[in-house]
Amino acid sequence: MTLPPTAHRRDPGGFRAFWRVWVLGALLPVWLVTTFGATLARVDGNSMNPTLHSGDLLLLLKYPRWLRAWGLPTSYPRRGDLLIFKAPADSPYSYETLLGVRHRPYNVKRVLALPGDTVAIVGGRVTVNGRPLAESYVNDGVLSDQPPQRVPPGRVWVQGDNRLVGESLDSRAYGPVDLRDAAGPANVRLWPNPGRVGG
Repeated sequence: MTLPPTAHRRDPGGFRAFWRVWVLGALLPVWLVTTFGATLARVDGNSMNPTLHSGDLLLLLKYPRWLRAWGLPTSYPRRGDLLIFKAPADSPYSYETLLGVRHRPYNVKRVLALPGDTVAIVGGRVTVNGRPLAESYVNDGVLSDQPPQRVPPGRVWVQGDNRLVGESLDSRAYGPVDLRDAAGPANVRLWPNPGRVGG
């Protein structure tokens, strides 16, 4: 005696189909937002004191980077932006070793000069296109003078707000940063003391 075709039969694809829908319906939008929209970034280190402190949580906007990459209108980057980026690959200052693996970590620094600008340090002050920057956000420190140099296309000059000697590895050590190595601006602190910190 044979049973009807539907008797004692489970739907083996039902569970898998449910999970496929759940993954596409829930995780795909999260991936799209965090890859192309915005995500969180945590500060690790003191190079941006007194503006930022280790453990601060920032809102990293990724969409300005993508708009620029796709040739769409955007004001990114702007002088004063806090930029999250990887330092130049050809610099020995750009690498760390973690668990025996050498890698380029992300950094956060302030954009001081844009593509085409001429930046210099004169008398311990940063000048852009011959004019000293008004930098109310920096702590007291001494900057060694540097001769003028023009920032190439597609690159920016960045420095930490912590100007104490040895506290910030930035464009003074490794030169202008390629915007292709940038994740985007992070001008808003979410925690603690939420508010605008750059831009």
